[in-house]
Amino acid sequence: MPITKEQVVEVIRTVYDPEIPVNIHDLGLIYDIDVDGPEVNVVMTLTSPSCPSAREIPASVESRVMKTLGASKCLVHIVWSPPWGPHLISPAGKKILGIGDDAPPSDAGHDGDFNPTER
Repeated sequence: MPITKEQVVEVIRTVYDPEIPVNIHDLGLIYDIDVDGPEVNVVMTLTSPSCPSAREIPASVESRVMKTLGASKCLVHIVWSPPWGPHLISPAGKKILGIGDDAPPSDAGHDGDFNPTER
């Protein structure tokens, strides 16, 4: 059975930044997921370039996608543009964190479905 993007999202929802009680998908760190047969590519960012979990989070994504879904390869690409901001957090994530939807977006044109090759 082929791997689907939805399956990858469900696995990614089991990965957390150790300092934040919201999974990295709902936190808005995932910009793109591409599935090509048994290979998965994930484009993501971190909350800041100095994130103390900068190695741990991508490694968790790679290992969980490979182990859980049987992917032959999972490459995680870290990007810094557009920068992460609270406006990228999902409504469920904002509820967990107790923040409202009134955080101003730092990139008003960003709709959450980012493909770095399109900019």
